[in-house]
This record gives sequence, structure tokens and C-alpha cells, in this order.
Amino acid sequence: MHICFISSEYPIWKSGGVGSFLQTFSRAMVQRGHTISIVGIGETHEEMQLVDEGVHIYRLPVAKLPIAKFIANTRRIHIKIKALNAKEKIDIVESAELGLAFQKKIPSIAYCIRLHGGHHFFSESENRPVHWWQGFKEKLSFKNADGFIAVSEYVKNHTAKYLSYHSKPVEIINYPINTEMFSPNLSINVDVNNITFAGTICEKKGIRQLIMAMPLLREQHSELHLHIYGREWFYKDGTSYTEMLKSKYAPIVDTCVTFHGVIPFNDLPKKYAEAMVCVFPSHMETQGLVAPEAMAMKKPVVFSELGPGPETIENYKTGLLCNPHKIDDIVEKVLWFLNNKDKIERIGNNARAFVLQKFNSSPILNKNISFYKKIIKNK
Repeated sequence: MHICFISSEYPIWKSGGVGSFLQTFSRAMVQRGHTISIVGIGETHEEMQLVDEGVHIYRLPVAKLPIAKFIANTRRIHIKIKALNAKEKIDIVESAELGLAFQKKIPSIAYCIRLHGGHHFFSESENRPVHWWQGFKEKLSFKNADGFIAVSEYVKNHTAKYLSYHSKPVEIINYPINTEMFSPNLSINVDVNNITFAGTICEKKGIRQLIMAMPLLREQHSELHLHIYGREWFYKDGTSYTEMLKSKYAPIVDTCVTFHGVIPFNDLPKKYAEAMVCVFPSHMETQGLVAPEAMAMKKPVVFSELGPGPETIENYKTGLLCNPHKIDDIVEKVLWFLNNKDKIERIGNNARAFVLQKFNSSPILNKNISFYKKIIKNK
């Protein structure tokens, strides 16, 4: 089977949950004998190509004209897909929510949308209106799809409040976690003062509330330090969200917070291993990879109670859930782990067992292949 993903994210060029999923999923599919192509728009005016453990990645030149850039970029992606299909027949083209809006469909190919979290989905949690143009593109993209994969029950049901699946097949298939890569590492010493966060540095990830929680946490554990790993996020005017945090919360940041920036995906397990507690207080997720990755390493994890949080963690059994909008609740949950270290081993064992059952790569790959065959057959 030849699967072509439309995406500009991949850990080698751009970090993020979608890119991490693509790398884990694509490498595993290649090992099973499938062909994987990933086509996206780059940041230069030249095409770039890369092969990552058998995964073929194409970064196409970005449109030079600012007007109708989305349409121009979409056309370039279609031309590339058409060329790849002529070279080796493509069975599936998959994109995130917006990716099929203006794609000219090739009749022999089945088109799939994986719900990573689109404009409609996040507009509510970010308390902003749906932008007419983004909303129109998303609706058009959904109309063009032959099937949909939801990465959690929550994203499937919540998206359906705003967008129609047009009676096309929809299936819930979790993200696969590389449980060999993310496994307990007893050779690395845990820093008892290390609180770790990983993810994009933006408001919806709850990082501002976590920073504000640090002085309260240090009232009981005075040496605690927050380590932040992830890529920058920028406002529309080009200013950095990270720089805003450093400026607005300077006394806290200067005392007990370090921004490490983006690190290679392969280095992430080491950072989890060093942590005493991993905290991911997202305001909203479709699923999120960081929590189950850290859980697979038997780490104490505080995750958000919102969205798919209850699908990911059972409170006080596999981890802890917090209200990400309430700083006192974040503090309470982190302190529970710090003050109940005798319970961490049991929770860690439960957490890894849960991840092995729910996010195991092999059955998840099987489910994806079966779903792809289903929508191909339905064409």
C-alpha cells in the first residue's frame, strides 16, 4: 500500500505532535513493507527531499505571492501527488482537517482526514469565533474526504458539533506510541527537583498557568525547577509568546524556569527520565502524545481533565488530572506526587500497562490498514 500524507510537520524539520505521530507511524509502516510519502510546503523557494528510515519526505517551494497563497500551495501539493502517483500508484492521501479544501482529487485514490484538531475544534476552547475563511476551508475539506480517523472519542464527538462527516466512515484510532523508545530508563538518575513540560509554547498548552504555579510549589519544595521543552509560538504581529512569558513573569522565570527550546525527538525520553513529575496542563487536546509517552516510561504525569484527559488517565490510578485553568489545582496535583512518592511506583506500573494496551503500535497499525482498505473499497 502507498500512503501519501499532506503535512509540513516532521521532527527533522519541524517539531510537534503531528510530526511525531507521522514519524512513528510512517517508520513502522515502512517496516511492514508499505510505501510512505509525505508532501508539504517548506519555508524556502526550493524543493527539498529527504529519506528517513525509508520514509520519503518532500518539502515543496513556498508560494512567493502573499495573495491566494493557500490555493497556490495546494496546487503545488496536487502536482507533486500526481507525479508520485504516476511513479508508484498511491492508494491513500491523508491530511489534517484543512488539507483537502482545494485538493483536486485523483479518482483512483481514496482521501482521508485524520482529526488532529482543526479550526472549529479549537475555536471553542480558545474562546474565539470561527473565522469565516478558515471555517469555509474546513467544511470544504470535510466534504472532499472519503473517510475520517479520530484520534480520540472526544475529538470525534466534539468535531461533529460543528462539521458534518457526510455519512462517510468515521473510526476512532489512537495515536501509536513507540513503547520501546519510551520505556523506563533506570540508568538515568531522577532529579527530585525537576518538573518537566514538553509541547508547543503557547497559551492553549497551559504553560502560563504552570509557570504561575511554580512559586506556590516552591513554598513546600524550595528547590523545584521547571524545565520547558518545545518550539516557539508567535502572535500574528510576529512577537514571541515565550518572550512575553519571560517578560511578564520575569521574577519567576529568572528564579526557577528554563526554556530549553526544541530538542531532537530522540532526546525526549531522556528528559522525561530525568523528571520527578511531568506536567501537561493543556486547555484542550485532541489526544496529545506527551502524556502517554511519559506514562509509558512509568513517570508521574499530571494531565488536563478537559477534552480527552479522562480517556488518557484514570485519576490516582495511572496519573493525575487537573483543571488547567485553576493554578491551585495544578499545584495540588503536583504536590500530591511530591508528597506521596511511595505511590509513584504503583501508578507508574499501571500507567505503562495502560499505554501498552491502548496505544500499542502493532494493533493500531492493523486498525489503520483495515480502515484504509475499507474506504478504498467504498470508492
